[in-house]
Amino acid sequence: MSIYEAIGGAPALAAAVEDFYARVLADTELVGYFEGVDLERLKAHQRSFLAAAVGGSEIYAGRAMKEAHARLAVTQKHFDRVVGHLVDTLTELSVPADIIGDIGSKLIPLQEVIVVPAAERVRL
Repeated sequence: MSIYEAIGGAPALAAAVEDFYARVLADTELVGYFEGVDLERLKAHQRSFLAAAVGGSEIYAGRAMKEAHARLAVTQKHFDRVVGHLVDTLTELSVPADIIGDIGSKLIPLQEVIVVPAAERVRL
């Protein structure tokens, strides 16, 4: 059984994305990243991306992670806050800890292409 199936498929993933963005947008340190962003479109991309990442049949057709996040100059601190909100969301939705760990193992490597090192941020 895939992670996607284990967490409840599309309905569970949609609920997780809604809760996750509610948390992220309530975070005063992160909300600035989303100014002027079409949130419904972003949520649709996030559902598709997460579904594909955890074994669903959806195909993620969005931009590459590095390209999508390049203009944002995401810091490690803010990446970690986003991950924390995702863990909190999944925990509140009663996703077992081992599955949260499996999801994390699929997503944490993305920090290499999302986080902009401090030395490069000053040049952006």
